[in-house]
Amino acid sequence: MLEKTFYHTLLAHSFNVPITVNYWDNTSETYGEGTPEVTISFKKAIPVSALTKNASLALGEAFMAGDIEITGTVDFPIQKVLTAAYESADSFMRNPKLMRLIPKQSHSERASKHDVQSHYDLGNDFYKLWLDPTMTYSCAYFTSPDDDLETAQKNKVMHILRKLNPQPGRTLLDIGCGWGTLMLTAAKVFKLNVVGITLSQEQYDYVNQRIKDEHLEDVAEVQLVDYRELKHDPFDYVTSVGMFEHVGEENLGLYFKDVARFMKDDGTALIHGITRQQGGATNAWLTKYIFPGGYVPGMAENLGHIVDAGMQLDDLEPLRRHYQRTLEIWDTNFNAHREEIQAAQGESFTRMWDLYLQAAAASFESGNIDVMQFLISKGASGKDLPMTRDYMYL
Repeated sequence: MLEKTFYHTLLAHSFNVPITVNYWDNTSETYGEGTPEVTISFKKAIPVSALTKNASLALGEAFMAGDIEITGTVDFPIQKVLTAAYESADSFMRNPKLMRLIPKQSHSERASKHDVQSHYDLGNDFYKLWLDPTMTYSCAYFTSPDDDLETAQKNKVMHILRKLNPQPGRTLLDIGCGWGTLMLTAAKVFKLNVVGITLSQEQYDYVNQRIKDEHLEDVAEVQLVDYRELKHDPFDYVTSVGMFEHVGEENLGLYFKDVARFMKDDGTALIHGITRQQGGATNAWLTKYIFPGGYVPGMAENLGHIVDAGMQLDDLEPLRRHYQRTLEIWDTNFNAHREEIQAAQGESFTRMWDLYLQAAAASFESGNIDVMQFLISKGASGKDLPMTRDYMYL
């Protein structure tokens, strides 16, 4: 009875839309006013001790195990439930005390390599199923309602590179180069000499093959190396997309100092990553199952590190809605191959990734997290950039 009372209290303060809840004892309750379009079914009770210790971890693991089912008449039912929870001002999901209970993560070179490979080395074939043909695993950029995912990802790469105002023959470092689309576009379209670095063996092999297939050996190179260990002359331009979320709170300042170290004295960098306007945060379920060592920094936190590293801000652009749409498309693609993924990886893995993609979309939709592009200079701000932002949209 005490357990059921706890659930009533928890759920009554967790959503800003009407929700039907089916309990493990064959009883049902509706929370909120109106006609519910979404139903949450608990196949069995999650111990109160697990919920009070870390709700996100307990609920995420219960969903993976099939002990929670979410169904509804709206598109992305899980996403809508999570968005409603994030947007509820007094929800347990917005409780900073719970976030701070999560243990500190190691971010040594060895730990970082393990963290990256545990996520990105699931196999190129897995990512090919639901990413677009460019194999770009970061926020796309939709310039038109008619843009498909591939077009939007190409838009994003061009948007980043145009912001640098790159001049032919100069050099670019891409920290965390992924499957190489940005660095190779810089080489082919903007005639830059590029170096990409990654800790993922799968990505390293893939990019190396692309370089050979596209005959770019004279202008493009990829290295399997931690950014902290890179030995190279400074570059004219530095890009880093979806990287700083992985370095850890304790290494964030060092990361931006390394960005400055890689830049020439008049260099320019475009740093693109997930951040929060409300301050830094972690999530126990994501840390354990999806992004080991992950930490989403606050926007002011990043700006402080940029200034401390001796760099200056040229431009700041939020792309929150773009990432929400990207994730929704990824999840649609993922579920189009759900049977194939489940046959290869198992039901728990498949439910885990579906939850991850929808929870991330919900976080962006609610404003719980954001994604920012920081255009920064080493030296006088904007010295080598045009006077207005018009050049970014040619």
